[in-house]
Amino acid sequence: MVNLRQTSETPQQQWQAEAFDSFLNMVKAADGDFPAIDRLGKALYEPESFDLMINFLCGHQQGKQAFEKGLRLGTIDLPKLHQLPKETFGYQYADHLIRNGLTPLQAKSIENRHQYLIAHLTETHDIWHVVTGSNTDIFGEMKLEAFYVAQLYASRFWLGLLTKNLLKAVVYDVELSSRYLDAITEGWIMARKAEPLFGIEWDQLWEIPLVQIRKDLQIDVVQNYK
Repeated sequence: MVNLRQTSETPQQQWQAEAFDSFLNMVKAADGDFPAIDRLGKALYEPESFDLMINFLCGHQQGKQAFEKGLRLGTIDLPKLHQLPKETFGYQYADHLIRNGLTPLQAKSIENRHQYLIAHLTETHDIWHVVTGSNTDIFGEMKLEAFYVAQLYASRFWLGLLTKNLLKAVVYDVELSSRYLDAITEGWIMARKAEPLFGIEWDQLWEIPLVQIRKDLQIDVVQNYK
């Protein structure tokens, strides 16, 4: 049988159709289904949007330096960080991971700037959770997703996750829609006011009080979505 999609559609149309298929599968998947999230990320990969993000991030010296030097988070010693004073960023990061039964996310090998972008965001994901005061529940995730969308300019992936959660609310949890929108609003506004987070050398800040880091980054954590 002839595959009409292959014969009648342009490569761009094929990519769009596959992206829609992956997106709908993600909507049907359970929250926290990491294989489904990974499939969505691969389906939404599109070189031109990645180039737009990279050019945008390089417009700030911090982001430009991160790409030039290939800055990585490095090995994380959670027990050691958890022994720091409780007010420090390092302690709060370690405590966030330990309380939620998480381990530091590891990135795959890097061969180009697109892969570096993914790796840097992967390694620092839980750091952004801590710095923005975003919980790991659905409201905190949506708040952080909105933060990513605002700070990364052209992120199909994070916009896709945000849209997925809104669509699931339409089907399953419409009574929570106001709280979802509050979380999105808080994350968006916070990101627009904040300094760029991409490219920060977080491993140099472990002993700095989290309150001070938030102040320096102009991040005001006020949760209105609970």
